[in-house]
Amino acid sequence: MKMSSSPLLIEEINLSHAWAKIILHVIDNPGKEISPLIVSITGFSEGIPIENENIKELLNIALEKNSEQRIGTVANTIFPESLWRRSRYERKELFERYTDRFLPRAKAIEPHKNRRGLYFERLISFGSGPHNGNQLEHIISEYLARSAVRRTMFQASIFDPGRDHTRAAQLPFPCLQHVSFVPHQGTLTLNAFYATQQIFNKAYGNYLGLCRLGRFMSCEMNLSLSRVNCFVGVAKLDKISKSSTNLAPVIAECRRALESKIS
Repeated sequence: MKMSSSPLLIEEINLSHAWAKIILHVIDNPGKEISPLIVSITGFSEGIPIENENIKELLNIALEKNSEQRIGTVANTIFPESLWRRSRYERKELFERYTDRFLPRAKAIEPHKNRRGLYFERLISFGSGPHNGNQLEHIISEYLARSAVRRTMFQASIFDPGRDHTRAAQLPFPCLQHVSFVPHQGTLTLNAFYATQQIFNKAYGNYLGLCRLGRFMSCEMNLSLSRVNCFVGVAKLDKISKSSTNLAPVIAECRRALESKIS
C-alpha cells in the first residue's frame, strides 16, 4: 500500500473542493494512502465554510449505500452545531445540554461507536484540568479576561494516554489527537492534528466539524474565523475500493467541479 514520498499540501477556499482534491489524488495515483497530508481551508461566510452542495449530497448518498454515517453525523462528533443553535448560541447552555442530555442519549443509541467517547466530549469534559475539564471554556475565559495570554494556553487535547494507550489491534477513537487556536489581529486560525484519517467515510465530516468548532470559538472570542488547518499523519481510503460503483458518481462530480473551477 504505497504512501506519498513527500507531504501533500492542499489549500482551498471551498471545503468540498479541498476534499475532492484529496480523493482524486488517491484515485489517480498508486496505493490508497497519503502521508502526510496538510489541508488548509480559508473560505468562510460569517464563519460558515463555503461548500459544493452537489459533491456533498453525492457523498452522503455513497456513504448511506455503504452503511456509513452521513457527513453531518461525523461533523457533530466534533461540534454539535444544531445543539448550539437550540441553546440560543449560549455556550453555558450548550455545554449543559450536551453533557446532561445529548451525550447519554448518543452513547445509548450507538454504544459500540460511542462507548469510548466523542470528540466534543473530550474537549469540554476531559476528566481533569480547570473548569472541570472543560478545555474550551478555559481557553475562552482566559482569552477574554486579559489582553496578553501565552499562546500555548490556546490548545486542547483529545488523546489521553491513560485511556487510549491500549494493546487493542483496532482503536477507532480517537483519530483526532489535538486542536490549537491562534488569535491574530482580530482573526482566529484553528489547527487540528490527526494520527490517521479515513478519506471516504470521515474526512469531509471531520473538516466540516472543525470549521464549525472554529466558528463557535471565534464567536465566543469575538474574532473572525480566517483559516482551518488539518495535519494528518496518514490519510487512507478505507471502507471502499477505488473502483466501487457507489463511489463513481462522487468521483465524476469532483472532477467536473474542479474542471469548472479551472475554466
